[in-house]
Amino acid sequence: MSVDAILALQEVAGPLERRRRAVGRADKILDVLEDLKVGLLSGEASIDDLDRLRRAVRDERLGTDDEQLEGVLNEIETRAAVEIAKLESANRAA
Repeated sequence: MSVDAILALQEVAGPLERRRRAVGRADKILDVLEDLKVGLLSGEASIDDLDRLRRAVRDERLGTDDEQLEGVLNEIETRAAVEIAKLESANRAA
């Protein structure tokens, strides 16, 4: 196989691999959101659950250059920070 053919294959695999990784990170965020939803509905959401969400969003942010996705990630991260503050405040009051 020639060097040109190998380079061409690497270029094709590059975007596909990036997409595969992005889908994996998105699945991780969705799993964390699902766990958080269950915790909120059962009244058992914890600061750890919200912190997991913030970390997952932060990890995804490192791998994107999409402005719309950045906006969604900003909203999720802000909401998680607000909920963490509420739980911490409630814990201090208790």
